[in-house]
Amino acid sequence: MEIRPILSALMRNKTGPVLVALQVALSLAILANALHVVNERRTAMARPSGLSDEHATFYISALNLNTDSAEQQLAGMKREADVLRAVPGVASVANVSQMPLSRSGSNNSVAIDRHQVRESALASTYVSGDSIIKTFGLKLVEGRDFLPQELVDLNENESRDLPKQVIITKPLAEKLWPGAPAVGKTMYFGTGEDAQGALVVGVVERLQTAHVNLDPSSEYSALIPARLYGNPGNLYAIRTEPGQRDRVMKEAEAALRKSSANPMILRLKTVDEDRKDLYRADAALSWMLVTVSVLLLIITSSGIVGMASLWVTQRRKQIGVRRALGARRIDILRYFITENFMITSAGVFGGVAMGLAVNQLLVSKLEMARLPVGYLVGGALVFWALGILAAYGPAWRAASISPATATRSV
Repeated sequence: MEIRPILSALMRNKTGPVLVALQVALSLAILANALHVVNERRTAMARPSGLSDEHATFYISALNLNTDSAEQQLAGMKREADVLRAVPGVASVANVSQMPLSRSGSNNSVAIDRHQVRESALASTYVSGDSIIKTFGLKLVEGRDFLPQELVDLNENESRDLPKQVIITKPLAEKLWPGAPAVGKTMYFGTGEDAQGALVVGVVERLQTAHVNLDPSSEYSALIPARLYGNPGNLYAIRTEPGQRDRVMKEAEAALRKSSANPMILRLKTVDEDRKDLYRADAALSWMLVTVSVLLLIITSSGIVGMASLWVTQRRKQIGVRRALGARRIDILRYFITENFMITSAGVFGGVAMGLAVNQLLVSKLEMARLPVGYLVGGALVFWALGILAAYGPAWRAASISPATATRSV
């Protein structure tokens, strides 16, 4: 089929084709970037926290309403931990300073040399007098867990000296010592003469921070072997046997209340709930973008169908004359399909350029990742297929027009 006659016909009536091509271009640019954002968010939401079984892990925040001395508080912490360990179905308990994904925790600047002008990274610090590796089920990839004699009790109101051992995550180790083993090296909390050094004795595969974002710093975590006391409120992480979490939560709360002679304020929450709360906005954004993308496809296909139907109506006599001169149905069908393919192609090429421009804006202003070429290629194929399918119905109706009907005066 000759392309030139089709192109000449389009140039004589440019408004409709230009509007459809512009609609395709805008839809492709928005669709490609929207799906890229959705994929990034979904990938971030699915990242493992480092816990071996999030569904079996929960935590209890316990506050004793009566003011105890620091020594009484320390004894109470140990007693409460023992009470929780005695609950049937509990696999492990650890007194911790914070929980991953909880949006509540502390960070410390870390460095490999106290004389650095700037810190090397910002690490989330998990402080516990118990084995976090055991309770969280973390995967140790280098070195060892803390020894019993390295777990110390530390009064926060009297001392700021940290233990001399630390366990860090693999992403943090690679940030501090790229391509080199971390075990046996000294890491400093802070910089300057007051920076406190700690020997790295182990590296775990991963442990996400309390405040998670999209970059690798979400797994910059450090484990410190200290049971902190002196301030009100205790936090206990509990891992249960599989399938026992909900029952254990009820029995653990009852056991703590029964074991205390004083009124207590208890707050229980699961890691699953923290994950859902943390990513609630991301999930809503993903669904919104998916909905917008679907609507764009529907609107674009409707525009192509409408334009093709209008052209069929306007060209009934022309179609009839061509049929009378010997044109077959397949010729008429191919004409309209080719015409729509050319319009859609113009929109696709424009959409690729616009998609790259939109992504460049997102990268520069929002620090998002660059748009992979696959999204543009996939989007182009989708809109080409959409253009053909949307034009097929009107084109088939055009091919079905009889010469007598089409050439009859109206």
